[in-house]
Amino acid sequence: MFKRVLTVCIGNICRSPTAEYMFRQRLAPRDIQVSSAGLGALAGHPVDATALLLLAEHGIDGAAHRARQLTPTMLRDADLVLGMEKSHVTAMTRLAPEASGKIFVFDKWLQGRDIPDPYRQQRVAFEHVYGMLAQGVDSWLRYL
Repeated sequence: MFKRVLTVCIGNICRSPTAEYMFRQRLAPRDIQVSSAGLGALAGHPVDATALLLLAEHGIDGAAHRARQLTPTMLRDADLVLGMEKSHVTAMTRLAPEASGKIFVFDKWLQGRDIPDPYRQQRVAFEHVYGMLAQGVDSWLRYL
């Protein structure tokens, strides 16, 4: 049973917090904690403005988020860790080899694609990523 889910990207201001807050909304009635972190986090920064706007447009409030740096302890403490790209999975496995059995690519149940980073791109890129994240979240729900 997964009680603690961790989503991971690089800066922890676009993809992983968007996925975190999507999971939180969909898992609200259940006793599952969802958090996020970044491999190279812009620690203390809020969610990117465009990502925050898209969340709000879908009825999700991500304003409380502040980016945080991923640590080996976070990886060990989580029951399930979802990286946005295959390279993130590799980096996390190097950071905490003992956690490798619970680290997966976010898009595992769909096409196993990397979720591209929309940082500093136009809104259309964020919309594309938002759609990919929504599909990914939905694909994981049956396993949580």
